[in-house]
Amino acid sequence: MAFCMELAKFPLLLVCAIVASAAVAASRAAAPAALTPSAPVRAVDALRQAVLDAHRQARAQVGLPPLAWNDDLAAAARDHAAMLARMGTLRHDDRPSVEEQGENLWAGTRGAYAYREMVAAWAEEAAHFVNAPAPRFSRTGQWQDAGHYAQIVWRDTREVGCATASDPREDYLVCRYRPAGNIVGRPAF
Repeated sequence: MAFCMELAKFPLLLVCAIVASAAVAASRAAAPAALTPSAPVRAVDALRQAVLDAHRQARAQVGLPPLAWNDDLAAAARDHAAMLARMGTLRHDDRPSVEEQGENLWAGTRGAYAYREMVAAWAEEAAHFVNAPAPRFSRTGQWQDAGHYAQIVWRDTREVGCATASDPREDYLVCRYRPAGNIVGRPAF
């Protein structure tokens, strides 16, 4: 199941979250587009620190331990972020290799957002979150309004890895989580 929404508070900001499923993509045909990896421009260490800080803060507010950074998840996130930048679109990775991983996606105007702002878009969904079994964890009745936050505070999740890539117009942030959250019928914590 994938969740997508546009937040009016952040112009041109799209965010998505997913619990990766066992669905297999039949094919991915994408014409090459101009791709600029963000890593040289934005230090990987700065991304890691911003992600871990934001996740630690959100999880601490509900009494959960911090997540550990996982380089394998970050590498998988980097591959998917690069693909998003080549395609110029925001879509979840549905390859079998991501089974058992959760995924949060973000896209916004290139160079306009700091890493902490990218992750803050997900954390701000706490205002809509209620700790009820998925997918009923949103006060608004729309699970899309709290799905990214639910993944961040999912009790069983222990690791995160993230990466960015850019095309001429957008920056893309992909975070992968293990184990995946947003399990239907279970509350986050």
